[in-house]
Amino acid sequence: MDTQQVSAPPRAPSAGVVHINIRLTDGYTIVSNRLSQHRGLSLLAIGLGTHIQSLPDGRRVGVKALAEVFPESETRIAAALRELEQHGFLRRTRENVRGGKLVTSTVFYNHPDAAARGRERRRAGGGQP
Repeated sequence: MDTQQVSAPPRAPSAGVVHINIRLTDGYTIVSNRLSQHRGLSLLAIGLGTHIQSLPDGRRVGVKALAEVFPESETRIAAALRELEQHGFLRRTRENVRGGKLVTSTVFYNHPDAAARGRERRRAGGGQP
C-alpha cells in the first residue's frame, strides 16, 4: 500500500523581505545587481540609473530633462549623474555640431567593468569585445 506524501507549503522567512513575483511579459526592464545593489552609489543615483536604463535609445537624459520628470532639484540630479559617471555606469561626452552648437552624447552601461574592458581592447587594436 502506497502512503501519500504530504508536503507542507514553504514557510515565509521569519524576518526580511518576501518577494511575490508575477511573470512580466511587457513593460519591464532588466536591471543588473551591479547597479541596484551598488554600495558606493546613493539611492538617488541607483534610482536615476534604473530610470535611464529603462528609457529607449534617443531619449534625452540631461539634467534639465530629468528635472522636468522628477521632484529632485537640478543640483541633486546633476550630483547623481556624476556618481553614475564616477562608477562607470554613465559616460557623457560633448561634441561640436554644425553651427558651433554643443551636444552632449550619453551612453549608459549596465555592466561597467565589461564595457571598460571592451573600450581598452578597442584602444589596443583588439577590435570588438
